[in-house]
Amino acid sequence: MSAGTFTPSPGAAPLARQVRAQALMETRLMLRNGEQLLVAIVIPVMALVGGVIAGRRGGIELDGRAVDVLTPGVLALAVMSTAFTSLAIATGFERRYGLIKRLGASPLPRHGLLLGKLGAILVVHVVQGVVLVPVALALGWRPGGGAVGVLAALLAVLVGAAAFSSLGLLMAGTLRAEATLAAANLVYLLLLVGGAVVLPRASYGAAGEVLAVLPSAALGDAMRAALIDGRVAVVPLLILVAWAVAGAAAVSRSFRWE
Repeated sequence: MSAGTFTPSPGAAPLARQVRAQALMETRLMLRNGEQLLVAIVIPVMALVGGVIAGRRGGIELDGRAVDVLTPGVLALAVMSTAFTSLAIATGFERRYGLIKRLGASPLPRHGLLLGKLGAILVVHVVQGVVLVPVALALGWRPGGGAVGVLAALLAVLVGAAAFSSLGLLMAGTLRAEATLAAANLVYLLLLVGGAVVLPRASYGAAGEVLAVLPSAALGDAMRAALIDGRVAVVPLLILVAWAVAGAAAVSRSFRWE
């Protein structure tokens, strides 16, 4: 028997491996939760199908075919659903049950825990795309912009996920779990109906100019510019960056781990 065969070798795994393991666990938890699946996938699919049907029957007046205008907005809604609502609710109840506190004391550093959550959100966004894009194509969607549009949309998704994740963590880290549940769902519904995420800002008349500063409208504008016009919407992306930076700064100061 060679020397040192049974010698313990304590030590934490590399940070990248820890973050990857945490992201995989967070992803499994999200996909196993029926309420989160409802918010992340079912509601966006229903919004897309219902909006296209209403558009075809004359219930919604849009500048272009309903499926082409609504699909980018529904993809933006899917980002908001997961990065904000699902993240806020899940993190809020993890704080209530003491899970966040225990993970914060583990070898996984606290910033690694947050990176793991963000990684899980990006994985869920991929799943949402795998579901929503075929549904949109089956409804007759013809995305514009080519490769440039796809890259611009991916950029918008990344920046939008960062903005909404910071806002979701801010809510979850400062409110009680029950209050987070109520507030996250309320904000989600308000932004869904009046936040210019699914419908273009022009649909809201004079209020559209004011709505431009909302992260929901900025993400919707960026996605529509990418997948309809094939261009990078610089101003909406800068608005999302501002929300992400402001949200992250607020989280770093006020997030309570228990």
